[in-house]
Amino acid sequence: MSGTGRPPGSAEGAEASRTDATDAADAAGASSASAASSASGEADAAGAADAATQVFLDHRELLFSLVYNILGSVADTEDVLQDTWLAWAARNREQAGAPVTHQRAYLVRIAVNGALARRASVSRRREEYVGPWLPEPLLTAPGTVPLTAGASGAPGGPGGDGTGDASGAVVRAEAVSIALLVVLETLTPLERAVFVLHEVFGYPHTEIAGILDRAPAAVRQLAHRAREHVRSRRPRHRTEPRVRREATERFLAAALGGDLDALLRVLAPDVTMWTDGGGRVRQTVQRPLHGRDKVARMIAGVAGRAPENLDVRYRTVNGDPTAVLFADDEPFAVMVIGLAPEGDQVTEIYTVTNPDKLKHID
Repeated sequence: MSGTGRPPGSAEGAEASRTDATDAADAAGASSASAASSASGEADAAGAADAATQVFLDHRELLFSLVYNILGSVADTEDVLQDTWLAWAARNREQAGAPVTHQRAYLVRIAVNGALARRASVSRRREEYVGPWLPEPLLTAPGTVPLTAGASGAPGGPGGDGTGDASGAVVRAEAVSIALLVVLETLTPLERAVFVLHEVFGYPHTEIAGILDRAPAAVRQLAHRAREHVRSRRPRHRTEPRVRREATERFLAAALGGDLDALLRVLAPDVTMWTDGGGRVRQTVQRPLHGRDKVARMIAGVAGRAPENLDVRYRTVNGDPTAVLFADDEPFAVMVIGLAPEGDQVTEIYTVTNPDKLKHID
């Protein structure tokens, strides 16, 4: 019996058989079309995922620089970027959602607000931190300055707004330096975010307002306060890399050589020294030291207890030529100096010895 209940061989059965065959063919075709459609959909989804991944990778350097300048920590920056990626990937998996037309602006908004949200936990950790806190050193290529294109993709002017202010050019060139990051720590989180976006990356106030969900007038006020605060605490000169390298070599020769007289000549009378050991290193000073005599005595004492096999290598750290000290081929300390405008005396010394902050140094 056929599937229709009619006997095979009869006229009705033959017609029924032809009908059954047609139905079977249609069903097979529908199944094949469904499989093809499913495969096509999976291929489209995979292609969309690959495209979303590439968009994120294309913007990762910009996002890292933005978030690092807001947080001053490589580890926290990586965590924020991970959260940014997860949010971006989830947004691109939404079938019903409209495609993101301004991808860079979307990613920047997620990353910056993620960094601001993380500032609360970062601030709590720093309240419990032992001794002075310094930014986590970041290896950079020689001559590297941060990306400074505005949101439209066109480079902003020296002041970030096309005003031609020379002091803005100094800020921009110094954007990731340890010294400037220390000053940025004294800003409120919103002031710091606005300063980084406007002064460093050239975003106009109107676009920053959209990123932070604030009124443009409020953003302009934040920008003004932040800029004046930074100007009052940072010199408006930029030492040439060659001069900084030579001064660093003179300073280390005097410090590690035990030549106190030479060390006193290298140090400015009002020199300040910050040492960040995070409570992990015995020789760490628990507060910044001010004055040439105090700093010289401290350096002489630490140098006398330093490992005998200390190896000094020069790297570009946070955009500046920097001495990186190694012991047994492991990073022991990163030392950054600031110079007087004449370039002949050391006015600032930043030393990071906390092992947790040296993991990215090689």
